Amino acid sequence: QVQLVESGGGLVQAGGSLRLSCAASGSIFSISSMGWYRQAPGKQRELVATIISGGSTNYADSVKVRFTILRDSAKKTVYLQMNSLKPEDTAVYYCWMEVLTTIWERNNYWGQGTQVTVSS
Repeated sequence: QVQLVESGGGLVQAGGSLRLSCAASGSIFSISSMGWYRQAPGKQRELVATIISGGSTNYADSVKVRFTILRDSAKKTVYLQMNSLKPEDTAVYYCWMEVLTTIWERNNYWGQGTQVTVSS
């Protein structure tokens, strides 16, 4: 069993910053990819940023330059540093990891979600 626990959401004014964290625990052989998605009210879940084991990153155009994704593989943790936040960044943010529980078994896992609210 693998669990992802998120922290760091909250309420911030436009232009402010927040840092999200997501730590994995459980039966983990290794973690290949990590990432963050978000879902605003009435909208579909969308990709925010991903980072693979080699360190390459991918960002949604809407967050490039403002957001930075980082990973600490030893701690099985992924971070999302969010700067210059805008009201349109308001959403529930979900972390995601592609986890190998054995050398042969690979599954996707999601965090419980953390609310980020940006006031204008």
